[in-house]
Amino acid sequence: MRTISLAAAVAALCALRVAAGEIPDKQASRDLAGDPVLLDDIGLVGRPNRLVGRPKPLRMTVDCAGRASPISPLIYGIGPGDPGSLGATARRWGGNPSTRYNWESGNAWNSGSDWFFRNTNYSGKAGPEWERWIEESRRHGMASVITLPTIGWVAKDTTSYSFPVSILGPQQAVAPENPDMGNGIGRDGRPLTPLPPERTSVPAPPEFIVRWVKAIREKDPSRNVQGYILDNEPTLWNATHRDVHPEPVSYDELLERTLRYGTAVRKADPQAVIAGPAAWGWSAYFYSAKDLHRSLGLHPDRLLHGNVPLLPWWLRRVREHERKTGVRLIDMLDVHFYPQSNVGIATGGGTDAATAARRIRSTRALWDPGYVDESWINEPVRLIPRLREWIAENAPGLGISIGEYNFGAEGHMSGGLALAEALGRFGQNGVDSAFYWFSPPDRSPAFYAFRAFRNFDGKGGHFLDQSVPARSDAPLASIFASRDAVGGHLVVLVLNFDPEAEAEASIDLASCGKVKLQRIFSYRGAPEGFAELAPGAQDKSPLRQRLPPYSMTVLDLELKR
Repeated sequence: MRTISLAAAVAALCALRVAAGEIPDKQASRDLAGDPVLLDDIGLVGRPNRLVGRPKPLRMTVDCAGRASPISPLIYGIGPGDPGSLGATARRWGGNPSTRYNWESGNAWNSGSDWFFRNTNYSGKAGPEWERWIEESRRHGMASVITLPTIGWVAKDTTSYSFPVSILGPQQAVAPENPDMGNGIGRDGRPLTPLPPERTSVPAPPEFIVRWVKAIREKDPSRNVQGYILDNEPTLWNATHRDVHPEPVSYDELLERTLRYGTAVRKADPQAVIAGPAAWGWSAYFYSAKDLHRSLGLHPDRLLHGNVPLLPWWLRRVREHERKTGVRLIDMLDVHFYPQSNVGIATGGGTDAATAARRIRSTRALWDPGYVDESWINEPVRLIPRLREWIAENAPGLGISIGEYNFGAEGHMSGGLALAEALGRFGQNGVDSAFYWFSPPDRSPAFYAFRAFRNFDGKGGHFLDQSVPARSDAPLASIFASRDAVGGHLVVLVLNFDPEAEAEASIDLASCGKVKLQRIFSYRGAPEGFAELAPGAQDKSPLRQRLPPYSMTVLDLELKR
C-alpha cells in the first residue's frame, strides 16, 4: 500500500477544493520557500465505513456432508405485539399480567408491580381477549402458545387495586392517574403488608384453568394454540405479585403447583404440549425464591433439598411423578434469558462501541462453553448445553423452550446482529421454541434480523428446514446454513460484527456441490431492508463474498444435482 506525507495529503486536498471552486486558485501573497506554515481551518473528515486497503479475509465452511438436523419453526416466535410483516411463526401469550388474567371475565388482568398492582383492561375492549388473540394469530399464519395462571388468583374486575393510601397510609409512590393507588412500599422503604387477596382477585384453582383449556379447544379445533406454559416467572411472585403471594416460592411449592395444574391441563387436553417452569433467569435456574430471600439465610431451601440446583431437582421430581402415575405432565423445559451485562432491553441500552460489542458477545452465553459471562455471573452460562445436560440426566426426551429473551438496542445494528446471531444459534443447537420479548419495531435492525431468516427477499424467501453444520474462523463473524430435504437448495446467512472493517469471506461449499444459481441479499441498517446484489460468477469454489461492516448477508443458492 502506498503512503504519502501529511503535506502531500493537504496539497491534494487543496487541489481538489480548487478544482471544485470551493477556494480560489491563489491564496498566498508571497513565495514561502522553506518557511514554517500555519494552516488555519483545515480538518480531516472521515467517511463512515470508508476503508483503506483490502477487506480482511475470512475463511468459512459449510459442511453438507455433516449431520443435518431439523430446525423447529417455533424458534421464530415473539411475544405480544403487532407481528406485521416480520415473518414470525408464533406468538406467546405471556408476561407478568398473564399470571392474573381472568379468562372468564375476558379482559381483566392485574398489572402487579409493573404498575401499582392495579386491575386493568389492556385492550380497552369488551369480550374475551384470548379469543381475539387466537384469531389474530390465525390471520397472520402464526401459532399461539398460551401462559396459564397457576398462582391461584386472577383479577376480579378491571378497576380494583391492592394498596390504597386511604387504608394503608402514605406510600413511596402513587399512580399519576389515582393518588389513592400506592405502590405498596411505605415511606420508610419497607413493603407494606398486603390486604386480603379478595380485594382485587378471585380464586383460580386448577378447575378454573381446566374450563379455560376446554374453552380454547372448542374455539380452536384446528389447534392454532399449540402449547401451554405453566405461568410466568413464579420465583418472582413475591415481588411481581406480592399482593396475593407475598411469600417466596420454595422448591416444594413450585413442584406442587406443577403437579396439580399440569395434571389438570393434561386431562383437559391430552394432546397438549406443556412447558414449565418459566424460570426468569440465571438465579432461578439454581435457586428458589426462598433461597434468595435475604431474611432467610444463605440458600436454606436448596440445602434442604440435597444442595441440588432447582431446575435439575424439579425435572427429576416431575419425571418421578410421571413414572408413578403414568401421566406425562411436562413436554418442554421453559426458561427465560436476558443478558445481565447491562446491555439494555427492547429499544433501550447503550449503543457506544463498548456496549454494542458486549451486546453481540453476550449471545455467546447461549451456546459457548468457553465464554465467561461479562456480568455479576462471571462464569460460563452455556445455557443450551447446560439445559440439555440437565434434561438428559433427569428427564430424557424433553424439549427446550426459551420463553423470553431480548438483547436491547432494537434500533441499532448491534441489537439486530445480536438477535440474528441468537436466531441462528437456536436453529443450529436444536432449540424447540423461542419467543422474542416483545416484537421488534417495524423496519428496525431487530425487525430485519427476523426477516433474514423469514423473508429476506420480501417475497417469502426464508431459511430452510434443516440446519447444516457451518463454521467461521473469525471471532467477529458467524455463518449459518440451511438446506431443503433433498439438498438442492441452500440458504446461508453470514454476519459481520465488525462495525468498521469490510471483510471478504471465502466460503467452502465443496461438500455441497456446485452452485447453479445464486441470489445475494445484504442489509446494513437501512429502513428499506435487504438489498439484492448482483451475483458474481456462479460456479466458483470456494465462493467469495464481500461483507460490509456491521451487516447481514443472505446467500440463496440453487445447487447442481
